[in-house]
Amino acid sequence: MKIDFQSQTPIFLQVSQGLEDEILSGIYGEEEQISSITELSANYKINPATALKGINLLVDGGIVYKKRGIGMFVASGAVQKLKEKRQEEFYNQYILPLVQEAKRLDIEPAKLQEWIERGFAR
Repeated sequence: MKIDFQSQTPIFLQVSQGLEDEILSGIYGEEEQISSITELSANYKINPATALKGINLLVDGGIVYKKRGIGMFVASGAVQKLKEKRQEEFYNQYILPLVQEAKRLDIEPAKLQEWIERGFAR
C-alpha cells in the first residue's frame, strides 16, 4: 500500500482502498489478521485515528471484523463482497460514461463489443 499525501483522496480512504487491494490480491486471505492500527500508523507515518477511520470503513462494510484484544481479521466472503463492490463502481465510473459517449458518436453496441474484445486480446 502507498499513501499519497498530495492526493485529493483523503488518507483514511487511501488506507481503506489500499487494504481492499491487498485483500483482493491475496496478501491478506479470508480469516487472516491484517496489520494493526499501530502498525499502519507507524509504517505510513499517519495519525492512528486516520488509520482507524480507514479500517472502520471496512468493518462497516463487513470486509474485516474485530476480535477483541487480538486484532482485525478479514471476514469470510470478503473477497466476493469486494469484487461485487468494485464491479459496481467500475460500471458506474467507466461503462456508463463509455456508453453515453458511444451513443453521442453513433457507435453501435456490436462495434463497441468488438473493440472491447480486441482490447482483451492485447
